Amino acid sequence: MTARNRVLKSINFAGEDRCVDVFVRADGTFGFEEYRRDVEDGRGWFAVGFFDGLVFGSEKAALAEAGSRVSWLEEAMG
Repeated sequence: MTARNRVLKSINFAGEDRCVDVFVRADGTFGFEEYRRDVEDGRGWFAVGFFDGLVFGSEKAALAEAGSRVSWLEEAMG
């Protein structure tokens, strides 16, 4: 059984249908993923960015890279 990532920060876009999670892995590395949900679907959130395999040495580095790859993220963070 693999250890689950621990989400450190979840940033939602207006409308609550997209979010980015920044997480730490069991090995101490960091990453992020972009998710989407269709409210009428009911199945919940699903990955759309496929960034979860990228590895960073800090939460700050993961968040900075997420900002450069996810077009709406800077606006959502204000």
